[in-house]
Amino acid sequence: MRYIELEAGRAGQVLDAWRAEMPLAGVLALLAEADKDKLPLLQAACRDRGIALAGAIFPALVVDQQFVGTGAWLLPFPVMPPVFLLPELNAGELPALARMVAAVRAGLQELPADSAKPTLFLLFDGMLPNVASLLDDLYLDIANRVDYAGVNAGSETFQPMPCLFDAEQVVGNGVLGLLLSGNAGAVLEHGFSSPERAMSATSTAGNRIAMIDWRPAFAVYQEIIKANYGIELSRANFYQYAVHFPFGILCANGEVVVRIPVAVAEDDSLFCVGEVPENAMLVLLKAPSAGENGCIRRLAGKLHAANGDVKDAPLLTFYCAGRRMHLGEAAASELAELYADSGAATMAGALSLGEIGSTVRRGYPLFHNATLVSMPWRPA
Repeated sequence: MRYIELEAGRAGQVLDAWRAEMPLAGVLALLAEADKDKLPLLQAACRDRGIALAGAIFPALVVDQQFVGTGAWLLPFPVMPPVFLLPELNAGELPALARMVAAVRAGLQELPADSAKPTLFLLFDGMLPNVASLLDDLYLDIANRVDYAGVNAGSETFQPMPCLFDAEQVVGNGVLGLLLSGNAGAVLEHGFSSPERAMSATSTAGNRIAMIDWRPAFAVYQEIIKANYGIELSRANFYQYAVHFPFGILCANGEVVVRIPVAVAEDDSLFCVGEVPENAMLVLLKAPSAGENGCIRRLAGKLHAANGDVKDAPLLTFYCAGRRMHLGEAAASELAELYADSGAATMAGALSLGEIGSTVRRGYPLFHNATLVSMPWRPA
């Protein structure tokens, strides 16, 4: 794993060294949004050397347990795993699910017959409105043939931006998928605790909550926040507070899936990062302080439980942008705590716009907000 500033010739130096050791090397790249205009330098360096490239653009990177707004992480593979890049998922003649299922099945056929179960690592464009339902449908078809993990890429402004790439192109509204045969054991944690009062999302459409308990969603949201926390919530201060008081979707297996509201519509409906199923049971959550409820300690424990001893291993970690917005400067303390508790040799990663996985071992893959996703980097 190498963090570099993307200047002329810099990527080439790293790639030349890797190709000398690994003639069939491939690269997964995590690129900071501020340097997106420098992506052609990396693509050209890979093309010139015949090195396969896959990657995504994120609001910021995780470097030395801090959030850094420039540069790129280059993560090498001795041999590039099966990979697919599907642009404009919701456009074209074939349905999005059919395209994803075909790509995953083709990738599985490339793996040796005696391979261990791979991790399907998915990087979606954060502007896709139906990531959660795509995961549901994908699981119904592929089921437990793979483990699932992933994140959303894109801009923290939530403005459309092509953010997924290979050596030839950069695309939007799509998905990048890799079948990682050496990386089972991705884990996820958010540290939220669920209150007792539950509500019903009685009218929803994708990521829009129109009605809660048959009343306009924003009005209900305002009332609960005022009753519980004494805050007079308005349209003017909505975004200032909403990141601190997200919704939680109660799942049958006991998981709580976080949904951060990001906008109020003129009709008093609320828009969230991620879909909310109609008639889902909702609770109003209070975002925890850094490390509250043993979040990071549990995450490190899950890493060791899922992967054996990860001490001195490189660690790939993604941290939710909404979580950082809530915690501010304290967010970096969670990175430092995870680094110390895991015993990792180094930690690479990025600020994500939604996370994929399960908070319970071998659980159903879900689309989350406000979480950390972490896994040892052990490419086969």
